[in-house]
Amino acid sequence: MTTTALAEGVQVLGGSIDFNYTAVIDNFWQLTVDGVTYGAIYALVAVGYTLVYGVLRLINFAHSEVFMLGLFGQLIGLMIFGFAAAPDPYAQGAVLTIVYLALAGIVGAMISGGAAVALERSAYRPLRRRGAKPLSFLITAIGMSFVLQEFVHFILPKLWPNMGGTNAQQGVQLVEATDQFSFGGASVTNIMIIIVLAAVVLAITTEYLINRTKFGRGIRAVAQDPDTATLMGVSRERVIMLTFLIGGILAGAAALLYTLKIPNGIIYSGGFILGIKAFSAAVLGGIGNLRGALLGGLILGVVEQYGQLFFGTQWRDVVAFVVLVLVLMVRPTGILGESLGRARA
Repeated sequence: MTTTALAEGVQVLGGSIDFNYTAVIDNFWQLTVDGVTYGAIYALVAVGYTLVYGVLRLINFAHSEVFMLGLFGQLIGLMIFGFAAAPDPYAQGAVLTIVYLALAGIVGAMISGGAAVALERSAYRPLRRRGAKPLSFLITAIGMSFVLQEFVHFILPKLWPNMGGTNAQQGVQLVEATDQFSFGGASVTNIMIIIVLAAVVLAITTEYLINRTKFGRGIRAVAQDPDTATLMGVSRERVIMLTFLIGGILAGAAALLYTLKIPNGIIYSGGFILGIKAFSAAVLGGIGNLRGALLGGLILGVVEQYGQLFFGTQWRDVVAFVVLVLVLMVRPTGILGESLGRARA
């Protein structure tokens, strides 16, 4: 095949590839900062995937829609408090901004956490009690993903006018992006700082909960040997329910951070691609591994930023998934590869 024919083939498949390595070098630090910001959001959603898999060996593909419900939940919460969606950010002091962000985060986490628990009780628990095969859980997860999407797409507009539907919603902008400092030519905004700090705090809190509390020991016991854990007095059903709740709460928090970064990204299908990336991050770091989910999210966020400038923006998602495949070819269990059940005592 000639070079011309190859180039024409690439264009047909999805646009020309730039191979703009000089732009990557020139913008290395800015791409890294942006990548860490997106990666922090991926990581929080990925924790939900990895916790559920660690306990149930279940890939909860409906978790992306739990995140999507968090997007709408925090928006509805702010509107209940009297805010209106607008393209221009509100102007208020730092203290009030923190209070409003906390309120939005709480409402979003409650919606996502409640949806995750309801999903477990209505869809997965009946299958578990009937001893269903793993394939049944997988099909149910995919089915519930579409059910939740279509609920927001068609039913939510009837319950809450001008909410849901086909078009993306404009979020309530509580924070105006302003540069705080720069290094290596990279500008760091207040929104980037909020996202990364919030993700770090939530990650540390989750790590402490899983590895340093009685409830965390119960999670790891059920993940390692559910039958023995039950004989030792651990309530398996309670552990499963609370595991879904934790994952849902983190997804709701990630939804708020995502809205800060992309205010107009609230749409019924808004969790699909991000959910796939978060799942890929969990697999990349080591599915069932809490720290692996965090590491995988950060790596995926940074790599896709490099890739979109090197190959072109239309190849951003492709690059992230190609990296995942390459890593798994070398290390099938992911980068860290340790399961939740073998986490330290």
